[in-house]
Formats: sequence, structure tokens, C-alpha cells
Amino acid sequence: MNNAIFNMERPVNEHTMDYAPGCKERKALNAELARMSSEVIDIPLIIDGKEVRTGKTGKVVMPHDHQHVLATYHMAGEKEVQMAIDAALKAHREWAEFSWVERVSISLKVAELVAKKYRYVMNAATMLGQGKNAYQAEIDAACETIDFLRYNAFFTSEIYRLQPNSQPGVINRTEYRPLEGFIFTVSPFNFTAIGSNLNMAPVVMGNTVVWKPSSTSLLSNYTLMKIYKEAGVPDGVINFLPGSGSLIGKTVLGHRDFTGIHFTGSTETFNGIWKSITENIRNYKSYPRIVGETGGKDFIVVHPSADPQEVAVAIVRGAFEYQGQKCSAASRSYIPRSLWEDTKSRMGEMISRITVGDVNEFSHFMNAVIDEKSFDNIMKYIDYAKKSNDAEVIFGGNGDKSKGYFIEPTVIQAKDPHFKTMEEEIFGPVMTIYVYEDKDFEEVLKICDSTSPYALTGSVFAKDRDALNHACRVLRYAAGNIYFNDKPSGAVVGQQPFGGARASGTNDKSGSFLNLLRWTSPRTIKETLIPPTEFTYPFMKEDRCH
Repeated sequence: MNNAIFNMERPVNEHTMDYAPGCKERKALNAELARMSSEVIDIPLIIDGKEVRTGKTGKVVMPHDHQHVLATYHMAGEKEVQMAIDAALKAHREWAEFSWVERVSISLKVAELVAKKYRYVMNAATMLGQGKNAYQAEIDAACETIDFLRYNAFFTSEIYRLQPNSQPGVINRTEYRPLEGFIFTVSPFNFTAIGSNLNMAPVVMGNTVVWKPSSTSLLSNYTLMKIYKEAGVPDGVINFLPGSGSLIGKTVLGHRDFTGIHFTGSTETFNGIWKSITENIRNYKSYPRIVGETGGKDFIVVHPSADPQEVAVAIVRGAFEYQGQKCSAASRSYIPRSLWEDTKSRMGEMISRITVGDVNEFSHFMNAVIDEKSFDNIMKYIDYAKKSNDAEVIFGGNGDKSKGYFIEPTVIQAKDPHFKTMEEEIFGPVMTIYVYEDKDFEEVLKICDSTSPYALTGSVFAKDRDALNHACRVLRYAAGNIYFNDKPSGAVVGQQPFGGARASGTNDKSGSFLNLLRWTSPRTIKETLIPPTEFTYPFMKEDRCH
């Protein structure tokens, strides 16, 4: 037995490959894109480490070419959901007894496999299946996935090191137990790294999970499952269940041993899950941990002292990278009239150079939105603005779904700060701008704070330091992540712990120790070395001082 005390060094964030023309990384990625595009794979359920095929299937297609099928996947039924729960509960007994060093070692091996052996596989799967360009896939499927795994290993060591004081004759310690039961993880389509972290964060703390992945991210998520297996994650610790969210959720949320949910998705879905949990609360063995990151209506507030070029770049990158399909994407801006024409001109010049197309063609800044439902919803908002007297589409505004789900980068100028596209989450490449009078900066801060039910990310642009500080105070609860003079997206693990409040979630800060603490149930252990043998205390003795 190795009795050494194991110390984890704080990791360094994974280096981002740039995939410049002619480099070996670009050639390797192109080769993987070609290989993956040439085959149609079969994606089973994975329960207790075994592949399960139900015969009820769906298809994984390329968003930029929706007639091109990448995979056929099997969908879970009630029987398979119960099988997954049983497998998670069985695996829990052994996994909870694993040394934290062994759990961390497996997590770090997953990171090494992603970084070195499967980097291009992960990136290609994310590009083809989720419509990301090479850079967006690299920072997500490779770098952020790796960072979550390495930093969570470090944070785990930091948590276990937190121990109470002991007094003479008494030894105190804290045991960080996994939760009693199984965790339900529900992941979105837009970040492969989130799919990994929603599972591996509870798992590294000794929990076991039932995972419901998004049907539009199955190619990369199935790849993750195979990597977990290769890295040594024991059978049953993570159980992979593609299928209907409502069907899977009904069985999972009604089970006595359901003990927590790790969720990223829409606010509406999360609200429904929370309601189901409250309706079943008397049935549970323990109060479940509810951890969720949901919607956003992320803002850019511009002060008259800001630089128009910096603002224009932040809007274009913040709103249109990955087609605006980030929960942190900028979708509303407040710009002073004195800067508007200059900022508008600079934005227009940049947008005129943006091309939208196939992920295999690296010159495209934007690609397709995820599916037809998303395309139709985004175009509905754009068409609404086109028909309104209170707004004008000043850039873009067109879409075409004949081959892929392509939408132009679109900018709407609203006359009313409460116009529909200023308030509602769209989750697409649409930015709405309200131009305010310079003297009304204070009022605009209040409007920004009260306009949206969400509070995920936001940014403030100003050269005036007092303006930045004042905006930060007024917008204290308007965003869980706020940026000074930068776009409101691109949080880095270990640098900007991520999460928001209000209708944006429970703000449990993924990418930090705070999230991991949610997956533990601490037990305090006190050992008295020599127990008392008399029940009385000294104060009870007769006072003989008088």
C-alpha cells in the first residue's frame, strides 16, 4: 500500500492549436474530418459498461449538410433507464470506496487521452456533429475538456486538504463523502466540454451517474464514453442514455435514490425538472442537489468613453462566434449616440467579411445552426423585427435551410429598449442594439439590469474607470460573469469560474472548487482520546473561596 500524501500541482491551461495553413495539426484534423465523414457509425446505449441496442433509432446529421448522416443512435426506453439506475447504484458501492488519488488518476488519464491520442477525433466529431469551426472545436472539445479534467483533479486535492482544527485530547477530521444515491446529468449540444464536465465533476468526487446527452451532440459524446472506458472508468460509473428527455426524466426523477442533477440547458426545461423534483420530494431518501446552468440574454453596455473599434470587435465576436449558440453569447447592446455611427460603420465592415458555410472550409467564421427547429425559431425573431415599426434589421437578416441551417450574422437596431429581441433569448446569430443619449448612461444601466430575467454574462466598455466601477455596482446581480472591456463569452477554466443566477441557473461555478463541493456530503468525525468518566463539571463544585 502506498501511504504517501499525494499533492496535486495547480495545472496550466491547455495550449490552443491554431490550425494555420500547412501545419501538421491542420493536416491531421482534415484527415480525421474526411474519415469521419466517410462512414456511418452505430451509437448504442452504454449501461454498466455494456453496449445496449433497443432498435428504436434516430439519426445524427451534419448541420451544414443535413442530408449527410453521420450516425444512427439507439434510444432508451423505460426498461433501459431502470437498468442504468441499477447499474449506477451497484457501481456506487465500489466507486465510493476508491481512493481519491485513484479517481483523480483516471480523470487525468482521460485528459491525456483527449490531449494526445484523440484530440483530432474529438474536434472532428464536434465540428461535423455540432457545427463548430476548427477554432471553436479546439477551444471546446479539446482545451476546455482537458482543463476541466485537470483542474478538477487539482480542486479535489484542495478540497480533501480542508480539515478542521483539533484540540489536545481530541482528533477532528472531515470525510468528503459522495452523495447517497445516483446523479442525473443532462448535457446540451453546444459544448462538448460541458458534456464531459457534467459527468466527470460528480464522478471525481466518488459519485455515479445516469447521463442523458443531447441528441445533437451524440457523435462527440459517444467518443467521450469510449475514452472514459479506455482510461479505466469502471463499468456503471457513467451510464450513457440517448433518447427522449421526458421519458428518461420521468423514471429518473421519480426514483427513491435520485440524489442530484447536474444540468445545462434551457430555463424552461430546468424549471420543469425542478417542479418534478418538488412533486417527488417525499419519495427521496435525501434532499437532491439541484445544480443547473440555463439561459442567458447577455449584454454589452458601452460608456461614451469607450473605443468604437474595441466595441465593434466585441460585438462581432461575442454575438457571432459559433453562430451565437453559446449561453454566454452577446445578444443585446446599449451604445451611446456619440459612438453609434462610428461603431456601426466598423461593425458593418467586419460583418461584410464574414462568410457562412461548411466546417471543412476553414475560412468560414460562421457555420450552420444546430437543427431545423433552431433555424425556424431564430428566423421567426428576425422576421418579427423586419415587420416591426419599432426596429430595423441593419445587417444580415437572411437564412437558407435548403442544404444546411445557415443564417447570416444579423444586427437589429431597436427603438425601444424593451423590444422583443432585446429581452428574449434567441440562441442564434442575432444582436439587437439600442442607441441611447449619452447623458442617460445611468438610466441605461438600470434598464440593462431590469430588462431580462437572466443573469449569466455581460460586459461593460469604458476608458473611464469610475464608469466601470459604477456599472459594476449597479449591475451587481445582472451577471454571474462580468467583463470589463471584453466580450462576455470565453470563460476559461481555473481563471473565470462560470455560472449565473436569476433565470440563468444556480450559479455553482463550473471550473472551480465551488461546483465540486456540491457533489459531496461531508461527515465530521470527532475522536476523544480519553473520554470523561464523571458527568459533573467543575462549575458545579461548592465555592470554598469565601
